Amino acid sequence: QVQLVESGGDLVQTGGSLRLSCVASGSIFSINTMGWYRQAPGKQRELVVRITSGGYTSYADSVKGRFTISRDNAKNTVDLQMNSLRPEDTAVYYCHADLRLIGESSVFREYWGQGTQVTVSS
Repeated sequence: QVQLVESGGDLVQTGGSLRLSCVASGSIFSINTMGWYRQAPGKQRELVVRITSGGYTSYADSVKGRFTISRDNAKNTVDLQMNSLRPEDTAVYYCHADLRLIGESSVFREYWGQGTQVTVSS
């Protein structure tokens, strides 16, 4: 019913930049929060940043000042601009959305993208 599709992952050198994009499609009534999570090998998935429909953002301390999230509510998209990348940013990045489906306006459901690999070489 709903798909989240990410793009933009790549191999980049330390100090470089990447931009990740995610688009949500399907029987969407409204989206509350969208965000990005990441999971490095051997580690738990962690929040990178999330943004509400009203534009309120919450960043992980490790990415503050380097990463910027943006969202287009009309297009159901969320982007992540990542600057000054470090080797410790290497991970699979997942798009997440908390949304309501058409016909189920009282129920919030969580959806995840398939992930996109970001590798930062030292």
